[in-house]
Amino acid sequence: MQSRVYKIFLVDLDGTVYRGKETIESGVRFVKRLQEAGKDYLFLTNNTTRTPQMVVDKLKGHGVATDVAHIYTPCMATASWIIEQNPGKKSFGVYIIGQVGLWTEILSRPEFYFDEQNPDYVIVGMDTDLTYHKLQVANRCIRHGATFIGTNSDLNLPYGAELLPGNGAICAMLAAASGQQPTFIGKPEAIIIDKALELTKSSRQEALIVGDNYQTDINAGFNSGVDTLMALTGVNRREDLAGKRQPTYIVDTLDEFEL
Repeated sequence: MQSRVYKIFLVDLDGTVYRGKETIESGVRFVKRLQEAGKDYLFLTNNTTRTPQMVVDKLKGHGVATDVAHIYTPCMATASWIIEQNPGKKSFGVYIIGQVGLWTEILSRPEFYFDEQNPDYVIVGMDTDLTYHKLQVANRCIRHGATFIGTNSDLNLPYGAELLPGNGAICAMLAAASGQQPTFIGKPEAIIIDKALELTKSSRQEALIVGDNYQTDINAGFNSGVDTLMALTGVNRREDLAGKRQPTYIVDTLDEFEL
């Protein structure tokens, strides 16, 4: 499939390069073609449970050699967005629900400190060790005026043959309890795309979002005005797109797409 020339490829991971523990060989070959052609790329994941180095290590296990400079997560976009929203402010109290990827990214930055009494922000990411106490504290902080941020709005996560509750489900529970809707950062929101383009010094016209999920990856392109390439190697099939706005490109596998 012929396409126009793009400067930066924003590549999804789960469902595009791998599927859980399974390698998607066509996705791996696509990344290697990008590397061999000297094309700039950024792995753009909604997963907040891993640090960038953990993502690099997982990719290595699937045959992809890369580094942390090519990883971008909602954790990173969240930190940048908060700082951008508050010009001149040097310090932010945060209450965090999440796992090591979110905790490490936020609290490794000097602008943020943990505060469960009166934080400026409540940041909620996927947490498989979620407790009622964590929800209780987050709810109290939001009700007392903290800004509510959800790292992504995924209601479900594929796990083998089942779907697990995702971060969007956790945020929905907090939204119901607190009466406040969160600002979501990850795909399909434009925020994470804007931040990725800012990081790579690229324009919307120079970028292509590559992914398997219509709800997250493709809608992120629609919401941000960036072209999209959908690979039918993950959650969606061609029939799922009937009657819907179409991606810029659709392929059965990424082997079909010419750079």
